[in-house]
Amino acid sequence: MKTLFESPKALIKNITLTILGTLLLSIATSLFILPYDLVVGGMSGLAILFNAALPLGKELWVTIVTISLYLLGLLFLSKDFALKTLVSTVVYPAGVALFSWLASPDVLNGIFYLPGSNYGGIDILLAALFGGIFTGAGCAITFLGGGSTGGVDVLAFIICKYFKKAKQSYMLFAIDAVIVVVALFVLHDLVLILLGIICAFVTALVIDKIFLGENRAFIAHVISDASEKINEEIIQDIDRTTTVITARGGYSGREYEMLMVTFTINQYADLMNIINRNDKNAFVTIHPAHEINGEGFSK
Repeated sequence: MKTLFESPKALIKNITLTILGTLLLSIATSLFILPYDLVVGGMSGLAILFNAALPLGKELWVTIVTISLYLLGLLFLSKDFALKTLVSTVVYPAGVALFSWLASPDVLNGIFYLPGSNYGGIDILLAALFGGIFTGAGCAITFLGGGSTGGVDVLAFIICKYFKKAKQSYMLFAIDAVIVVVALFVLHDLVLILLGIICAFVTALVIDKIFLGENRAFIAHVISDASEKINEEIIQDIDRTTTVITARGGYSGREYEMLMVTFTINQYADLMNIINRNDKNAFVTIHPAHEINGEGFSK
């Protein structure tokens, strides 16, 4: 069982996990994705496309895209979202610049240099696989720290904010799909696009294994003075129903409402966003649902 609470120790742990996860993500981007123009959507995909149109350098475009999307989030979304993505916004472009420099053929005797290694194409396949592994591990660790990688998620959040019927997961998929389709016409290389899809698939698998292990469904119990508002947003924003349980504190004897909600791996960040946005002092416990059947879940 995992309990989420506010404390200096928890804050340090979460920031450390967010930094570590973001560094792994920047390694994936700089060593495996950018050198081979593997378009997997997201910020790296936008950087590759923009660099094809205006070649300022893919690393520079990563910085421009990251900061631009963060400013959009700051303008249109909540301050909580801006704070949640601040660490990754600073660490990610800095990490990409650092590891891209280390990956240069003239640095460290070219020990990290991959492109042009002439392994009959196996090098680019390895890049797609390891790019997916490092990206998935980085995202999962960042999520475990309660952080967010930001990026095109910002666009999805903004769309969902102004179009209430839009679902964030669908919007994020649509944005990434548009990036990949545009890349096909810009780069004129179907093999690169297919390898990018493989990379994205590996990323999803790794996130699934690290972030929530082999369990896809989890149950959260939420105790908060803002339970009514949290309940409303859970139903509207992540399309999950809740169970409202009348409970009584064993020590205080006080009666309160406890929310119980079952959610999937992809909804964890959204759920915690809703809870923290309405009540940072909410008491939350999360544990795996070993078996669950019913509407919204497959057997």
